[in-house]
Amino acid sequence: MLHTNDIQHRFYFVDRAVRLAAQAASAETNLPRELRDCLERIDKLADDARDILPTKDELRIRKLVRDMDLQAERAKRICNYIPTLSAQIKSAVTDMHSQLQELKRDMSV
Repeated sequence: MLHTNDIQHRFYFVDRAVRLAAQAASAETNLPRELRDCLERIDKLADDARDILPTKDELRIRKLVRDMDLQAERAKRICNYIPTLSAQIKSAVTDMHSQLQELKRDMSV
C-alpha cells in the first residue's frame, strides 16, 4: 500500500477528475438518469474520502477506492453504449475512470 501522503497526492487527481465529470454532467442536457446517479455517487464518495483519508484506516480507504472504481466502471460502460452523449462528458468520465484505475493499481487494490 502507498504511504498516506502518496495516496492523498494521488487522490487529488482523482478528486479533480470527479469534479470535472460532475461539471460536464451538469452541462449535459439529456444525461441519462443512470449516469447521473453514478456520478452523484462518485462525487459523494469523493467527499467521504476527505474524512476517511486522514484516518489512515487502510481497510476503509481500500473499500472507498473499490466503491469509487465500481461506479466509475459503470459510468464508463454507460458512456460507451450511448452514442448521443457529448464528447465532453465521455472524455470527463474516461479521465475519471483512468485516474481511479491508476490509484487502484498503485494501492494494489
